[in-house]
Amino acid sequence: MLIPGPKSPRMNIDIYLRPLIDELKDLWEKGIDTWDDKVKKNFKLHAILLWTINDFPAYAMLSGWSTKGKFACPYCHKDTDYLWLRFGKKHCYMGHRRFLPLDHPWRMNKMSFNNEVETREAPVPLSVQQVLDQYETFDQVIFGKATSKKRKRDEGKRWHNWRKKSIFLAPLLVFFAHKA
Repeated sequence: MLIPGPKSPRMNIDIYLRPLIDELKDLWEKGIDTWDDKVKKNFKLHAILLWTINDFPAYAMLSGWSTKGKFACPYCHKDTDYLWLRFGKKHCYMGHRRFLPLDHPWRMNKMSFNNEVETREAPVPLSVQQVLDQYETFDQVIFGKATSKKRKRDEGKRWHNWRKKSIFLAPLLVFFAHKA
């Protein structure tokens, strides 16, 4: 499915995805009778969506993790290294040299970067339990065009960048919560 940029549903994409998610749940839980021509008999076919391929703005729409602001990197989360560009009035994301091996020459290259040597190790990705804990700290947004576009200014209290509970992630997190 391709969604054009200017007419994008943004955070309301879950409204459009609900029929797909319902059908995927049926395919996984109940399955569908399918004909196997090789063995000449029916079998129950079960299916699951393993991944989506999308750009960063679409990632934000689908996952519910905002790819803007202080914690824009979903991998770095609260350890996102950012710099506010005063005249550009936007965030600039720095510190990605820490993903390089410790002996990589670019880690010592001050001149080509921000006049600093990079000695930090890469951040540790969130565990499933940490994501579940973050999910419990906020309420689901109300979908639809009538809702206010203005967000409450709670940036001082926020230690994550979740903006909605994704239609894709919510069932997955419930599954992992029962496994833990």
